[in-house]
Amino acid sequence: MEIVQPKDLEQSLGLAKRRHAELCRQNRIFNARNRIIGGDAEAWDIQLHDQKIKEATEKAKHETFAAEMRRSDKTACILEDRKRRDRKNLCKAITDFQQSLQKPESRREFDLSDPLALKKDLPARRSDDDIRNTVSGMQRFMGEDLNFHERKKFQQEQNREWSLQQQREWKNARADHKCAEDLYVKTRLQFDETAKQLQNLESATRRAVRVAVQEFNKSQALESAERKSLEKKQEQENNLAEISNLLRGDLLSENPQQAASSFGPHRVVPDRWKGMSREQLEQIRLVQKQQVQEKLRLQEEERQRDLEWDRQRVQNARAAVLSERQRRRQQRDLRRALDDSNLGLAREQLLQKKLMKEVCTDHPTEDYFTQFNTRSR
Repeated sequence: MEIVQPKDLEQSLGLAKRRHAELCRQNRIFNARNRIIGGDAEAWDIQLHDQKIKEATEKAKHETFAAEMRRSDKTACILEDRKRRDRKNLCKAITDFQQSLQKPESRREFDLSDPLALKKDLPARRSDDDIRNTVSGMQRFMGEDLNFHERKKFQQEQNREWSLQQQREWKNARADHKCAEDLYVKTRLQFDETAKQLQNLESATRRAVRVAVQEFNKSQALESAERKSLEKKQEQENNLAEISNLLRGDLLSENPQQAASSFGPHRVVPDRWKGMSREQLEQIRLVQKQQVQEKLRLQEEERQRDLEWDRQRVQNARAAVLSERQRRRQQRDLRRALDDSNLGLAREQLLQKKLMKEVCTDHPTEDYFTQFNTRSR
């Protein structure tokens, strides 16, 4: 008989707890309706509570809107009834007005539908002067001309009136034309007189301006002549003073001390310096020769350095060409070996596929797929 140890109890308790947790996890995972894995259940509950509060608020708002709509509908019904009553009263008043003041006999087109129209109608012809005797009525025919004398008299009177009217219009047109010509001549004379006055005024102004310009030019000429004479006299005095100063000064006396600077013995005054001495020129030529020799030496060193760089560049280029050729040969060999390896692998894969087709003849059933997804892990 085996003795149960506390360690065994702990293991059994832990195993039972794990099994219970696994069952709970499977219930959560495999139950699509109550699955809450991967989310915060408390947050979801708070969101659900907020959603319910929002729905309640929306419901209360909709109820308020519905009550307002019912009240508006009631008001609209009352207004519609009032409008219907007003329309009915208006139609009744219009009907009473038409029956009392707009009878059929007073209408303009009543004669078209009057039942007593034939009794009230006039006969077809009263006399030869009846204006209703038209051509289509066949009451008067061509050649009768019963009103020849009256018509001729009327035409003569009408022609006389037209002639008098034309004479009056002609006289009025002549009078208007004459008045327009008089006004044009008067206006033209006035314009000519104004232009003459303006031309005289312009001529007088031009003469005055010309006289003023001549006087101004004369005064300017006198001032310019006087100023030139003064400037010429002042220039002559200045030239004489300059010649005297040059003759008496150190500039033309070739005094070397007059070019000495107060800042040091190695500096001179440029506007007084007469040139360098023979010793200074010999010293400068010697320094120039030394500089030429130094420059030739530096040019030779630079040429040797360029030749060395060209030689190294040629050697590097030759080495790079050889390295590139070696790399291409290695790549060609590697590609040839890879092609051979791929060809062998393709053959082996083809043989393996043929073997699998001959060996693997069974197909997976539903039992094969049901063994998956049975645990939560």
